Parts: sequence; structure tokens; C-alpha cells
Amino acid sequence: MFADRAKILIRSGKGGDGHVSFRRELYVPNGGPDGGDGGRGGDVIFEVDEGLNTLQDFRHRRKFAAKDGEPGGKRRCHGADAQDIVLKVPEGTVIKEAESGKVIADMSGDNRRQVILKGGKGGLGNQHFATATMQIPKYAQPGQPSRELWVLLELKVIADVGLIGFPNVGKSTLLSRVTNAKPKIANYHFTTLNPNLGVVDLPNGKGFVIADIPGLIEGASEGLGLGHEFLRHIERTRMMIHVVDAAGTEGRDPVEDIYKINEELKAYNPEIAARPQVIAANKTDVIYPEGEDPVERLKKEFEPQGYPVFPISGVTGEGVQELLYYVSEQLEKLEQEPITFRQEYFPEEELLYENLPYTVTKEDGMYVVEGPKIEKMLGYTNLDSEKGFIFFQKFLRDTGILEELEAAGIQEGDTVRMYGLQFDYYK
Repeated sequence: MFADRAKILIRSGKGGDGHVSFRRELYVPNGGPDGGDGGRGGDVIFEVDEGLNTLQDFRHRRKFAAKDGEPGGKRRCHGADAQDIVLKVPEGTVIKEAESGKVIADMSGDNRRQVILKGGKGGLGNQHFATATMQIPKYAQPGQPSRELWVLLELKVIADVGLIGFPNVGKSTLLSRVTNAKPKIANYHFTTLNPNLGVVDLPNGKGFVIADIPGLIEGASEGLGLGHEFLRHIERTRMMIHVVDAAGTEGRDPVEDIYKINEELKAYNPEIAARPQVIAANKTDVIYPEGEDPVERLKKEFEPQGYPVFPISGVTGEGVQELLYYVSEQLEKLEQEPITFRQEYFPEEELLYENLPYTVTKEDGMYVVEGPKIEKMLGYTNLDSEKGFIFFQKFLRDTGILEELEAAGIQEGDTVRMYGLQFDYYK
């Protein structure tokens, strides 16, 4: 069974707790606190593996968790950082937040490796909390908690051109003729149950990747037949070859077939339906002239609508070369950038919406902001990166912390402290 979807639970590692201990050595009076820091929890990372082409590895295992960081020890010993968990996926996998369906990451193009959930930072040991007035701190910071997220994995094949059409119109036969792909071919519906990929090599060196999408039927956009199971695979294609049985060997009308399939594309995604399309009037080798030529009928109906019609025979190869050269020329004119899906869901930004408490106070001329909301934010945010710093500014603004600081009387140039972080306030 071809696995192109999976729903899994991922969990990052908890940060190790800071340690509370005091130096106790002979001849060392007032040794002071020496509790070490906890180790960092493991991240959950997704990585593209060129050797994979399905999501089979996620079919029988649903939960993936990174290890927790080790707690700190006495004598300032730092707990060990946990190992990250790296999940290998095929190129073209889109990772979505399961409840909302929003895209977290598209593992294609230049994006070969991405951290999806960051592990918690380790807590500070009590050595960090000694002050002139508190020389024996009996408090250490707990490690940041782990995070869990249900995600949907969807494999959307990466091809320049998609072959679409009703079942049994000759898509697999055409693919086997123009590429080295060896799809299973038989004379019954839904022979193709997996998307098959092949590379078209033309003498001018301008080849392209073509995907045989399993046959669509009326109602596919609503899940009938193979429905959504395979419609998703045309989402990345830049152009489509609409294969139709011009000879009507199945007893269907080729003109009606084209209208029905295009309606299904519109119902699924109007943007996909608007992409360039060329009609391959297949099975011309079994057309017996009785009345109007079906190829001419297709040309009269669809060429005025902007759909060029090429009479071909997947069995004999007649007309196939002309079709391929036309498709190659059209691809040259289209945007070369691969179709990728933009990130819509940012796991770290969910911290903004968690209803956790915090306090704003003034101590020794400094504004102090503390509480679980601040601890959690600092635990998951890398302030050394540009993206992390932008998120930090957004966090202060959107949570109302800046408003509270201003209400407390903060002025430009005043210092703000958030646990181990200090910065000067400027509007």
C-alpha cells in the first residue's frame, strides 16, 4: 500500500532541572552555592532523505519523542544536553499542524532540514542566584517543559507535468513510452494506485519530470473513487497533460470527460484548474472513421478555450514527439521556481497565546519582568538569531508587556531584566 499520508505525535525534550547544592570542603569557609545547570532537551528535526519515496515509516509508529536533558549536579557540573530526534522524510513532504491544517514546513527545494519543535532550555543551578543579600540561595530553576504537537505529514510528488484524466485512458501507457518508468498496465479501472514518476529526455537537453496521477472520476473532489488521496499530487505541477480516450473505447464521450475532470479540478482547487493544460487525444490507432472525426471535434470545442489538442497513440507512438516538444517549450516560458508551500503555523508563536501569568515590578531602579510566561518564552527563543529577536519584540508587544512597563513609568534608556536577560528600553 502506497503511504502518502500520516498523522503522528511529536514531542521535544524537557530541559534538565538546575541543581541546589553548596560547596563543603575542609579549610574552605563560606564555600557558597555550587549547583550546576541542567542540560538542554532534544529538538524534533525533520530531514529529507533522498532514498525514501513514501511515508511508510510512519504507518505503524505514531509517537516520536526526543530525550530530556540531564539535571545539573553538585560542584557546578552541567547536565548533559539531550540528543535531538531526526525524522527522515521523502522530498516533497509537507508538515501541517493537525487541528488547523496550517503548513509548518515544506520539505522540498532548498529546505532539507528543519527544527519543528525546540527542546526546553536547562534550568540554572543555584550558583547563579547568589547576591549580596542572599548568599545561600536554596532555589534552582526548573528545566523548560517539553512540547507536544500532533502533525499531519502529506507527500506531494514533485513533477513539472501531471498526467490527468479518467481511468483507463492510457496515461500509464504514455508514461512508459516517453520515460523509463515501468508502471503496471492492465485493461481495468484503477490499475494505477500509486503516482508514478518518470523523466522525459529530449534531444535538445530540455527534459522534464512527468507524473502519472491515478485516474480521477466524477466526484473525486468530494472524495469519491481515489478522490483526495491523489488530487494532492498535482498541487506542485506547473502544467498538465489531459489524456482523453478519443476513440471512446469505454463508451464515454471524450468531450464530456474533459469537462467533468476540469470541474473536479476547480472544485478541489481553482488555482490548479487555471494552470496551463494541453489535451492529448489518445488511442487514435483505434479510431474508425464513422461520422465526425473525434479529434476534430475536440479541437473545435477546446482550442478556442486555449487548450491545444494533440492527436496521439500511446501504443504506436504516433504524435507523441510533437506533444512532448510543445510541453517542453511551454515549460520554458513558465516560472522556473518550484511550487512550494509557505509556512502558516509557527509553533513558537503559540507561546503568545498561552494564558500564563507574569509580573512587572521595579527593583533597585530596574524594571523586572518575571513569571512562567516569561520563563517559557526565553526557554524556546534564540535571541541571537534575527528571527528569534523579531519574535521577542512581537511577544513583548502582543502580550501587553510593553504597555504594562509604560504604565509602571518606564522611560527611554531604563533597564529591563527578565531572569538572565537585560536590555535597555527604547521606543
